[in-house]
Amino acid sequence: MLKKVKILFARFFRWRYKHISNKTFIHIMSVAVGFLAGLAAVTLKNTTYFIESLVDKGIVFSSTQLYFISPIIGLTLVYLYVKYVHKEKLEHAISSILLAMSKKKGIIPLKKIYTPLITAPLTVGFGGSVGLLGPAVASGSAISSNLSRFLHINAKTRSLLIACASAGAIASIFQSPIAAIIFAVEVFSLDLTMLSLLPLLFASISGVLTSYFFLGDETLFNFNITEKFEIRDTLFYIVLGIGTAFASIYFTKMYFGILQFFKRFKSPKYKLLVGGLAIGTMLYFIPPLYGEGFGFINDLLDGNSLKALGKTPFDAYTSNIWVVIALLFGITIFKAVAMTTTFAAGGAGGIFIPTMVMGSTLGNVVAKVINNIGIGFSVSESNFTLIGMAGLIAGVLHAPLTAIFLIAEITGGYELFVPLMITSAISFLITKNTLDHSIYTRELAKEGALITHDKDKTVLTLMQLDDVIEKDFKTVYQQMTLGEMLHESVAKSARNIFPVVNTEGLLVGIVLLDDVRDFMFDTSLYDKLSVETIMHKAPEHIFYETDTMQAVMQKFQDSSAWNLPVIKEGKYYGFVSKSKLLTAYRRKLINFTK
Repeated sequence: MLKKVKILFARFFRWRYKHISNKTFIHIMSVAVGFLAGLAAVTLKNTTYFIESLVDKGIVFSSTQLYFISPIIGLTLVYLYVKYVHKEKLEHAISSILLAMSKKKGIIPLKKIYTPLITAPLTVGFGGSVGLLGPAVASGSAISSNLSRFLHINAKTRSLLIACASAGAIASIFQSPIAAIIFAVEVFSLDLTMLSLLPLLFASISGVLTSYFFLGDETLFNFNITEKFEIRDTLFYIVLGIGTAFASIYFTKMYFGILQFFKRFKSPKYKLLVGGLAIGTMLYFIPPLYGEGFGFINDLLDGNSLKALGKTPFDAYTSNIWVVIALLFGITIFKAVAMTTTFAAGGAGGIFIPTMVMGSTLGNVVAKVINNIGIGFSVSESNFTLIGMAGLIAGVLHAPLTAIFLIAEITGGYELFVPLMITSAISFLITKNTLDHSIYTRELAKEGALITHDKDKTVLTLMQLDDVIEKDFKTVYQQMTLGEMLHESVAKSARNIFPVVNTEGLLVGIVLLDDVRDFMFDTSLYDKLSVETIMHKAPEHIFYETDTMQAVMQKFQDSSAWNLPVIKEGKYYGFVSKSKLLTAYRRKLINFTK
């Protein structure tokens, strides 16, 4: 049976190569991965909503208003799944995809198809303060990667199809195909050419149609713009841009700060316990932190702040607008804390939707302050709620175009395009000048594994150090005589450089053929000179575990050397030559740009 299947697939591949051009096949694949990623997103949403409905019906304490305990249940279920089934640490969705594209040739493990579909609904469905977009993108990307490998698609096209899967997932969740394409271009650093644009477009359309087919035309935000942009409000949108920029910086720093704090707890059980109690406490005082928060945003857009806030210990004071403003501002502050604590405690989810929740709250707060501070101005709270979302997305994710087009699409119009551009641009510029990298990319940038729109840096990122290391060098020992070195190493080597190591394999120096050329035929010196007297230090060392390809290239430039030794685990490992490095770079650049 297996043999027949292999024969059928072999026939299929031969037929495909003969009758379908590579460009057409990519377009077909983009439609397929867009559909599958959309299906994954739909499955994720429906599973989460099913769990939420069980909680809402009282199965998990909701009838006794102890709902704030349910996130601990969800985190415990995720912990058990990870420990006994997944058996690996959960990774941040977008960051792991970017790493796979830059350093793993677009290869994503098979189990990352289904793991996000299990862990994210358990986390969010039981009230974890994270989003579903990241897991949807992760699952869709894993589907695309494994399907591409199965169909023998090369690494470059595989990465493009992963970006198509992300576009399909985003388009399916938000029903915003243009923003989905722009997200793939901004976050995955794709070049917007016809080679990439058409597959992204097909995948995005496929994802949207999948959502329409299974979920109908229901939208996340049931809101239509009734108050258009007025030029007199420009100053307030500038203020909102500055506010969202500082909020974005706070969001990012809080994210990494809390994760660093939880690293003190070595056991996942302690992280779960501490994190679960912290989340429960925040939910008790600030119920809107529960779950994703789309209902909360819709209530703000409807102008129903009290419904958005829900039942809190401060209900007796909410007749005062400044108490309402203070409570909403508390959500702005604590959403980042609750989200990151959910991650640190072992939960699974994304940061995109929490960013929208925080931004919507901040925008609403700014509008309420303007309307109630007594300066004689009145602005649209709903419009500021929307534009606050765009400001946070632009700042936190470093994706201003995604922010602009997403809010424009989900509101069904472009009446707010000018204020969206003002706020998003200001937020992005201030945040980018303060923080070089977003939450998605900071750790990757430290490891030299970040793909950017800079072609030179991207090509170096895609290169692998192992591909340029040469090991056919004859080693010599420092206690060797000149004669021993000449007979045992120089005579048997086609190289003109010889690494000097000690008995433990540690590199102590190098000897160049030029160093001994003048006296290598003087036999009277064979027993008088030792390698230790001839050798000298290498101009620079390449450290296998820590040096990125950018660092390697910089070391060649600074040292003016043609060969540099590689140190792995403290010991000599091989050499990298400038000529091989440049040849590999040129080949990678040609493959990347063609």
